[in-house]
Amino acid sequence: MSTKAQPKNLGLPTDKKISVTGKVVDAETKEPLEYATIAFFSKEKNKIVEGGITNATGEFSIPVTSGLYDITIEYISYKKITLSNKNLDQDENLGVISLEINLEALDEVEVIAERTTVEIKLDKKIYNIGKDLTTAGGTVSDALNNVPSVSVDIEGGISLRGNENVRILINGKPSAMAGFGDTSVLSQLPAEAIERVEVITSPSARYDAEGTAGILNIILRQKETLGFNGSLNLTLGNPDNAGVSANINYRTEKFNLFSNLGFRYFSSPRNSFSDTKYFNTDVDFDRIIEDEDVERLNRNYNASLGMEYFLSKKTSLTGTFFYRYGQDRDTGINFSDRYNNGSFDEQTRRIEKQNEDGNNYQFALNYITKFDNEGHELTADIQIESGSEEQFTYYNEDFIFTNKTDPEPFQIENITQNEDEKEYLFQVDYVKPIGENARFEAGYRGNFENSVTNYLLEQENLDNGNLEVNDALSNIFDYSENVNAFYTQYGTKFGEFSFLLGLRLENTQLKGKIDSRLTAAELEAFYGFPIKTDFNNNYLGLFPTVNLIYNLSGDSDDSEESITLGYNRRINRPRGWFINPFPSRSSRTRVFQGNPNLSPVFASAFDLGYLKRWDKLTLTTSVYYQYETDSFERIEENTGSQTSDGIDIIRTIPVNLSTNKRTGAELGLLYNPNKWLRLNSSFNFFQFNTEGEFNGIDYSAKNTSWFARFSSKVTLPSKIDWQTNAFYRAARQSAQGENQGIFSLDLAFSKEIFKDNATISLNVRDLLNSRKRKSLTTTEFFERYSESQWRQRQINLSFIYRFNQQKKRNERRNNNMGGGDDDMDFEG
Repeated sequence: MSTKAQPKNLGLPTDKKISVTGKVVDAETKEPLEYATIAFFSKEKNKIVEGGITNATGEFSIPVTSGLYDITIEYISYKKITLSNKNLDQDENLGVISLEINLEALDEVEVIAERTTVEIKLDKKIYNIGKDLTTAGGTVSDALNNVPSVSVDIEGGISLRGNENVRILINGKPSAMAGFGDTSVLSQLPAEAIERVEVITSPSARYDAEGTAGILNIILRQKETLGFNGSLNLTLGNPDNAGVSANINYRTEKFNLFSNLGFRYFSSPRNSFSDTKYFNTDVDFDRIIEDEDVERLNRNYNASLGMEYFLSKKTSLTGTFFYRYGQDRDTGINFSDRYNNGSFDEQTRRIEKQNEDGNNYQFALNYITKFDNEGHELTADIQIESGSEEQFTYYNEDFIFTNKTDPEPFQIENITQNEDEKEYLFQVDYVKPIGENARFEAGYRGNFENSVTNYLLEQENLDNGNLEVNDALSNIFDYSENVNAFYTQYGTKFGEFSFLLGLRLENTQLKGKIDSRLTAAELEAFYGFPIKTDFNNNYLGLFPTVNLIYNLSGDSDDSEESITLGYNRRINRPRGWFINPFPSRSSRTRVFQGNPNLSPVFASAFDLGYLKRWDKLTLTTSVYYQYETDSFERIEENTGSQTSDGIDIIRTIPVNLSTNKRTGAELGLLYNPNKWLRLNSSFNFFQFNTEGEFNGIDYSAKNTSWFARFSSKVTLPSKIDWQTNAFYRAARQSAQGENQGIFSLDLAFSKEIFKDNATISLNVRDLLNSRKRKSLTTTEFFERYSESQWRQRQINLSFIYRFNQQKKRNERRNNNMGGGDDDMDFEG
């Protein structure tokens, strides 16, 4: 038996640095493979000591210490190549290395794609949400509710670390797909559309300063597979839920066509209960109990079509068109029991029918050119959006029982509200690398929004039965929000330390004009306070950002460890419906009134994070502090007016109430001990401390709360996957009340069929039917206990079939899908 002789040490330096270069391509198409990995196994140290990845053109240049190595070149779903016993003592070019598709490894690729992973960047955490069985057949909102730090309440409201002022972006930009800021639209888009979610708690200067809690950037899937391919997804559920969606894509070396079509019909019954006790003894009733059930039928159509055209190897132009049509038909029946001094005096039934039709269009054009392979590039974006919404609401209330003699009948009410919205976005970003580890960026973003709301209230004339316009409430509100922003930032890396410093200048214009049937003097006389019918407010702000990361693991191959520190200044601009001073009616006894005197909220936030990654376990944790001035609060107060049957009318109005100090901590664990078991859990603790008063009433409050989630995925015999998700949000307080805790549990099962070309899954969301909001509101005029369930337990059966998706290729970076990589690839 003989052994191969090893080279002798002839007394030459052993720490000589050399450079190894080359290029990795697909053996069949000769397409460069970006992110292929090159590893150097030292024969002397018997371990991997150096490594790197290829760039967008498939090229690599890796500095190594001279010596004897086995060099491996790998790319997911391709056959690995090993260059054995390479004696490197001077710069060497390995030439073009061709990798062949490994069909036998495709099953392993699927397993990797199912795993939820987290990446820590300088300014964000990236959650590749993987294959979440519990959201199959569900919506984007359902998927977001499984992302650490994020929670979605029973009405679809999204919060980040318990703070509802979070900015939602689609592919790095505001979008009609997010409903012009109305996050409820996300409950209409399919969860399967999501590729990853970026949780940006310390946004860099490149991002819009809107959102004091931070930013959620939802990256949608865009197929990158050569040739013709796609998938078909079918869903059936109870309560009624039927959906079909298709992804069809065609890619060549010169262009990439991608499309998505979807239709969903679903019934989403909800219910609510309230018990209100009035402290004013002059009213006809001192207690009212309301019990409401609402049947909701929804039809939604989504379509998108796009093409990416490669003008050259370094320049591309991408155009996309998106369309959404929604049709909602809601019917609610509300039984109202009224008491006086403990005696049951009256019962009524109110019928409310609401029809809503909405359209959203979006056209986007993206241009990118790369001046070299080192990251020197220019991108430009134009985005045009248009939306319209028509809403018609009918109210009719009748007595079932009353002790009154000849009571005055209720008026029939019709509310017609039409809203037209337009939004234009223009953005230019320039990136210039400086040396090997530094980068300079600068850019401009202009965002221009306009909405025109036509609100018409017609009420029955009890004398003749005709419907007549209520001049005091009917109006047309023309509102514009224009934001111009310039930013610059600089980042660099030296050793294990990286930083990114930025400054953003934003000018915000909030402009509104009201066309009312009444004059300003008549409006003031009717409401008892002045109403601005024409206003134009401008705010100029500077928003500095600092993001630091320190790599504690050094060159360790056994684990990854890092610390991050972030500071940023943020703004919360009031939305149009928060500013519209004309009251809108959710019932005869409750009105919401906007406040044109609202000023934006400014906040300063600090975030300290830690990441530790082992082979099978990933730990992420952070502590944070935020200080807000002029925070928005919704205040409920008695208007002093009563309905015709003697019930106090309660008004809700937003005001710049308080300063708000927020502190918190979060902890996340990803544990994958075996191929058949994956565990994921997170815990968030936070405290809000508000100080402020309104109309002589002190609304200061201290709210300590937390939420936690746990997810497990187990692979059973016969390749059946079983997933369990549990979520609990603890009780929390507001300026005028308290919300009780909420627990929910989701289960799901799935199995690959048809030679792994198709997946069938069954899931149950809110298995215990326990996702209900319970709250107690207390003011000087009344006390109200309420319960509401926005959506009851849902059971879905989903089937997805994939065709021609076996041959994977690298993801191209030049489509700018993420809205810019501010992190300079400085990972923790």
